[in-house]
Amino acid sequence: MYKIFRFKILAVLFFSHVISVVNGQKFAREKSANDQAVDICVYGATSAGVMAAYAAVMQGKTVALIQPDSHLGGLSSGGLGYTDIGNKYVITGLARDFYRRLGLHYGKLEQWIFEPHVAKNIFQNYLDNAGITVQYNRRVVSVQKSGTTIVSITTESSDNPGKNSHQKIRAKVYIDCSYEGDLMAKSGVKYYIGREPNSLYKETYNGVQLEEHHQFPDGIDPYIIPGKKESGLIWGISKNKLAPRGSGDRKVQAYNFRICLTDSPQNRLLITRPEGYDSTNYELLVRVFQKQGNLPLNYNFLKFDLLPNRKTDINNWGGMSTDMIGMNHLYPEADYETRKKIIKAHELYNKGLLYFLANDKRVPEHIRSFISKWGYPKDEYTENEYWSPQLYVREARRMIGEYVMTQANCEGKEQVKDGIGMAAYTMDSHNCQRIVLEKDGMMMVKNEGDVQVGGFPPYDISYRSLLPKSDQCTNLIVPVCLSASHIAFGSIRMEPVFMVLAQSAAYAAALSIDQKKSVQEIDVLELQTLLRNDPLANGSRADILLDNDITPDNVIKNGNWHMQTGGIAQLGGSYAKSFLIADENEAAASVKFLFPVNTKGKYKLYIYNSGNPESKASVYQMSIQMGTAEVKLDVSTTDKHFDWTPVGQFEFGGKEMSYVEIKRKGSTGKLVADAVLLIPVKE
Repeated sequence: MYKIFRFKILAVLFFSHVISVVNGQKFAREKSANDQAVDICVYGATSAGVMAAYAAVMQGKTVALIQPDSHLGGLSSGGLGYTDIGNKYVITGLARDFYRRLGLHYGKLEQWIFEPHVAKNIFQNYLDNAGITVQYNRRVVSVQKSGTTIVSITTESSDNPGKNSHQKIRAKVYIDCSYEGDLMAKSGVKYYIGREPNSLYKETYNGVQLEEHHQFPDGIDPYIIPGKKESGLIWGISKNKLAPRGSGDRKVQAYNFRICLTDSPQNRLLITRPEGYDSTNYELLVRVFQKQGNLPLNYNFLKFDLLPNRKTDINNWGGMSTDMIGMNHLYPEADYETRKKIIKAHELYNKGLLYFLANDKRVPEHIRSFISKWGYPKDEYTENEYWSPQLYVREARRMIGEYVMTQANCEGKEQVKDGIGMAAYTMDSHNCQRIVLEKDGMMMVKNEGDVQVGGFPPYDISYRSLLPKSDQCTNLIVPVCLSASHIAFGSIRMEPVFMVLAQSAAYAAALSIDQKKSVQEIDVLELQTLLRNDPLANGSRADILLDNDITPDNVIKNGNWHMQTGGIAQLGGSYAKSFLIADENEAAASVKFLFPVNTKGKYKLYIYNSGNPESKASVYQMSIQMGTAEVKLDVSTTDKHFDWTPVGQFEFGGKEMSYVEIKRKGSTGKLVADAVLLIPVKE
């Protein structure tokens, strides 16, 4: 009996072991099935992330594209439709292609002002063409390394977090395209948050800065009961004391939402009272109205830029606006749940501001009447109750990498030889805090941290600024939270620039894999050549751009010409820094744009239409020399002003000289010449 019982026990144990092994194998199979192995892992499906993933696939690599939430395209499809550029000629490659695809949608060569959903559709088209499926609502929880190499990352479901939702992604190279730099941080790479002291990089515009940009007028009382300190500070004012100018801190420039509204009655949802609305949050704006009277809309509280189809891209403006100053300092290193709360607080603040401006009787009537005509577009952000899901994270972590971009780079005092993209925007920081100051014996509220310094030409961004130090990580590239000081990052941090840097990162990652080298060891000259020769990642020929600033040796002037600066091309200025102009009495003036030799092929020809339309000649005579063939035609300068004017399609090339010559047609008006563009025609 005992033997039989013992046999049964052993049998049970044996079969239990077998079942355990089988279940263990099943678990192992399920676990490995959830894991993923690719060449390149791109974290963050921002505009940069889309371009990095697409470029990587076009380089023949397998890709995983991870997005912590369900939004595609970052800020470029999240409300920032009035593109911040500086000088748009520095935007190259796939980034330029993106704005040309927008142009195709709107019936132009390029379009830099656009609706959010149109941008999102174009980003999706890139992914569809490359066969990329975004892994939405997946966020990084840990990074596994062997020495300086990332072996894998572990992600979890953003909706149902926890170990049951974990997944490992193994890649040869990782590219962090998030605005927050979470993958970078979890990889053990050093970074900075806030403002460095000026002394660290010998700068002048970093650290604490009290300026008059986006500032309150003098005399705005900071206390709940005016003049009564004991009543407490009005909402939004910090108790911080003003630190010495140029001193560093961990304060982050303000975030907001770029707000898309419409005044189309057929497409408009009314602005309603948001949850938790408290009109006292906007008390400071009431006091500005009381002090300054009937202000026009754009004067001190909203930057109201128009998009196609009766829509807006509303940005911060003035002393109190859409920026939620001082309420984001915890965001860069906050856990995911805390970030959700900060994002929601910004959403409710911005929605509350709109409701306040449209309804509060203390707002001047002409402003209430104007705002009341606008509402949320029914055809934007339909998946998020018609509100942008993308907070404008202007700055979070910034890597301290192989090379740190600083003010000296922006101003051209220090130049790099390993440039893989360019920036051209002003050194720009939004305010970081709202404090109380004493001035002329009065206590008043002031903003601190806003900097806007420009006037410098475009400059190269170092490849090394995308790389961690080699003793920290050797298979990670960071094109968004790149290595730059606070004030230099303020110039670099533009969406089209992020796209350019992301494409460069993808090309570099592919070279790293092919050459079996770390990202720090690849040949930068080879990377630069690849970017120049294959700008669209499909082997097509590059554009040919001729401009008096960019290619002066290819622009031959006849007669008396002078240069005139023309502002930013996006806003109606010259293509680069300046354009050429000849007065009416210069009857024989002409200018030739010489094409490089060995550029044989069919091209679409465009000229950039700069200058004051009221004083310039309305028609130009153009001679188009194509080797031994010549075409003469007249081109109107009244259409597509401050934009590319199409001339026609022509065949250039061979060893014969080719050029476009521009002359005056008639004797009235000044002759203006700026830039000529040839776009290869696909065979």
